[in-house]
Amino acid sequence: MAEDVRAKSDELAKQLWAIANEFRGNMDASEFKNYILGLIFYRYLSEKTENYMNELLKDDEITYSEALANPKYTDVVKEWSLEHLGYIILPKNMWSSLIELIDDNAFTVEDLEKAVNSLTASTIGQESEAAFRGLFNDMNLKADHLGREVSERTALISKVMQKIDALSFAVKDTQFDYLGTAYMILIGLFQSGAGKKAGEFFTATCASKLVARLATVGLKEVKNACDPCAGSGSLLLEVKNSLPEHKVGHFYSQELNSTTYNLNRMNMLLHGVPYRQFTAYNDDTLRHDNFYEDGKPILFTVQVSNPPYSAPNSASDPSYLDDARYSSCGVLAPKTKADLAFVEHMVYNMDDDGRVAVLLPHGVLFRGAAEEKIRRYLIESQNILDAVIGLPANLFHGTSIPVALLVFKKRRNGNADNILFIDASKEYEKGKDQNVLRGQDIDRIVQTYINRVDVEQYAHIASLEEIAKNDFNLNISRYVDTTEKEPEIDLDFVFANINNTNEEIAGATEVLNNYMRELGLQELK
Repeated sequence: MAEDVRAKSDELAKQLWAIANEFRGNMDASEFKNYILGLIFYRYLSEKTENYMNELLKDDEITYSEALANPKYTDVVKEWSLEHLGYIILPKNMWSSLIELIDDNAFTVEDLEKAVNSLTASTIGQESEAAFRGLFNDMNLKADHLGREVSERTALISKVMQKIDALSFAVKDTQFDYLGTAYMILIGLFQSGAGKKAGEFFTATCASKLVARLATVGLKEVKNACDPCAGSGSLLLEVKNSLPEHKVGHFYSQELNSTTYNLNRMNMLLHGVPYRQFTAYNDDTLRHDNFYEDGKPILFTVQVSNPPYSAPNSASDPSYLDDARYSSCGVLAPKTKADLAFVEHMVYNMDDDGRVAVLLPHGVLFRGAAEEKIRRYLIESQNILDAVIGLPANLFHGTSIPVALLVFKKRRNGNADNILFIDASKEYEKGKDQNVLRGQDIDRIVQTYINRVDVEQYAHIASLEEIAKNDFNLNISRYVDTTEKEPEIDLDFVFANINNTNEEIAGATEVLNNYMRELGLQELK
């Protein structure tokens, strides 16, 4: 499976390079990636519509295009499309129809603009409106950097669409994170301002798999799952993939960056998640908790997240001490480091059997002041910290720092008197740009988490008493000793070797002095 994903990624990279070259010189990578991703997504929605509708209509021996043109079918087909897909794409606006216009030299960029606007308009007033609202806002087809004249913009977009039409992705291939992978490839191909912080928007596949597997240990399906810093949505999608039944009742997410918020929703739809089964917010999680229904907080079975590391805390104003998510600790996370504020948010939204798996910088394990008080609260008062796992450095695009994976559980299942520490920082495959957790590395971490026993130089079960003696410092090296032991020295053997060497030197000196005497030269002492 890993080799298949890598092969698909390599092939996609080659194809995206060719597409991106069409845009180079016109705009920065942080802009042209939005056009490429938007067009890939529009092609996907179009082909999904055709596949879905033609399958429904096959017994009537009529195609989707023919049905929409037939008054007998028009209304019911539109109703089906809105009900099950959430949008309508008219036959003339199908991707294949637009490609035909390009091939016939009859296409203008305005045709694509009308097609995208028509799709979005079809969702207005419908249950699906929130899922599709503003999805294509970052793909401005009137922008000057595409060309000042319609003819220039048409020529550029036509070339890009033809190359995207040649991309070998399958609508039914939901195991490969196509858009998320494409996003990271585009960032990597042309480093830009967006690339420096790409790790905030996309979690490396190997890390996503590990986080999702640890968050779902023992579960066959999940009532709901949430990522409060969702980025491209890759972590939530891995939660679904990690479950034996591949069933998540509802996905919830929140993302501050509007472009990545759009990518998140695109990714959900592209991976076959129906619009009714996900709710996404474009907002600041720390300041605004949108996860409420009927005035009560939504409690989640599974929460996964890779929040921005040591970002400024936007909820550091003293007024936030009245916020239910932070008030129990009696202290706010530092202004300059929001890491534990994200943890408090997730802990507040844990269900009775809830679990959280979150990637954080190592500083949260040992920094003092407010962060020490928050750690004490989570361990001493809540007793929900289940495991602390150290991962290798350089796993993520945009940062080379090693990170820690923290697992929280409401029900500790007999482990309420201890916390498991794992040092997995030395087991990985070195990559060209980033290091990679291999399947065997992920399996070992997960199995050690399940088995929960001490493993020399790898894992240790620390009692809460031991942690309290360390003043709630969770630095992994305090609990897992990974230092290599110096080999024992056999002094008798060493002295015997010295004596033998001295005897050999004395014998050689005597032989040499015999020669010196014969030559009449001064002897060696």
